[in-house]
Amino acid sequence: MNEKLFQYIWQFRHFNFNELTTVENEPLQIFHPGTLNTNQGPDFLDAKIKMGNTIWAGSIELHLRSSDWKNHKHSGDRNYNNVILHVVWQDDIDLQLPFPTLELQSKIPKLLLTKYDELMNTNAFIACQNTIHTIEPFIWNSWKDRLLAERLHDKAQRIFEYIQINNNHWEETFWWLLARNFGIKVNSDAFEKIAQSISINILAKHKNQIHQTEALLFGQAGLLENDLTEAYPKMLQKEYLFCKSKYKLTPIKIPLHFLRMRPSNFPTVRLAQLAMLIHNSTHLFGQIRDTKSLKDVKKLLNVTANDYWHYHYMLDETSAFKEKNLGTQMINNILINTIVPVLFAYGQYHKEQQYKDKALQWMEEIAAEKNEITKGFTALTITNNNALDSQALIQLKNKYCDLKRCLECSVGNKLMTT
Repeated sequence: MNEKLFQYIWQFRHFNFNELTTVENEPLQIFHPGTLNTNQGPDFLDAKIKMGNTIWAGSIELHLRSSDWKNHKHSGDRNYNNVILHVVWQDDIDLQLPFPTLELQSKIPKLLLTKYDELMNTNAFIACQNTIHTIEPFIWNSWKDRLLAERLHDKAQRIFEYIQINNNHWEETFWWLLARNFGIKVNSDAFEKIAQSISINILAKHKNQIHQTEALLFGQAGLLENDLTEAYPKMLQKEYLFCKSKYKLTPIKIPLHFLRMRPSNFPTVRLAQLAMLIHNSTHLFGQIRDTKSLKDVKKLLNVTANDYWHYHYMLDETSAFKEKNLGTQMINNILINTIVPVLFAYGQYHKEQQYKDKALQWMEEIAAEKNEITKGFTALTITNNNALDSQALIQLKNKYCDLKRCLECSVGNKLMTT
């Protein structure tokens, strides 16, 4: 038994509450177990009980042992002055408290405790992988919706932090997050720093000339500092030195990584594609925000790096011809990890439901992500039909399954009590 499980059992009344008696042998009825308190003070607030012929209303404190009340020094804490019942797993000491004590050890089903132990002690992909298929669709679908909302809410909190830094400038914030996404996981921090080092006002002045936009991005990335031989890289170097002096720019100090990476994901290729997206668009977030069709948004993102990159993956190193278009998988990645979260956060920030609804609708239209997490769930016959499903599954695995938060999971909660 642990405190979290004990609170769960009390909160959802997973004990035999017929013919309850206190340790003082007084008959006890629980009208309402109270509301779980996540702040300082007793575990449950606004409870209602009946002891003998008297109805009491107030707070309830839970402990594994009665002696914990003394060990935690609650008697001298004013926050506990309104306690009407002390609920314990084991009554190990007579404290002579001015309110009754209820011992629950003999009232809790052993099967529930066994199921909890099994969930906590497995090393499987997820703790409930042998039983998750028994969950009714309406429970799973409702929980999946909550998981997606929770994931978007978590992402919105970071976006709001950036909005505060940028004085409510949504385009600038979107630029930071978009650049981070282009860096994929390996170079995301470096790409974000590049974006933060070049304001969208500077980019706007040079966006009509693709080579100037590339010069700014590659220069700030520290990729134009070596001796270069080809004409195009040398031109980028010259353009960057001019902009660096004009705007007093300082290249970032975070190195870019190329090792163990497919050439199409090289940071040079992604920077060239990002430059072309900047070149092709104006007030990109505003365009996306006001676009109704996901298909039209995908068209905005469907860019190809300029002609130099048809024969290059690196500056000054020629390769076989291949157009460096952004590609469907990367476009979906940007939609899922940047566009939908920012659009959702925008609707939440401005209290405009239409943008939140559009974000969710787009998520449902985007193809499902396929990674180790989603493959693990599909192997358990859990559906992964679209990005809404895959994002919910990622949230479930990272925030609940891996942390063994089964008591806070609708699936785990159901399996514990059936």
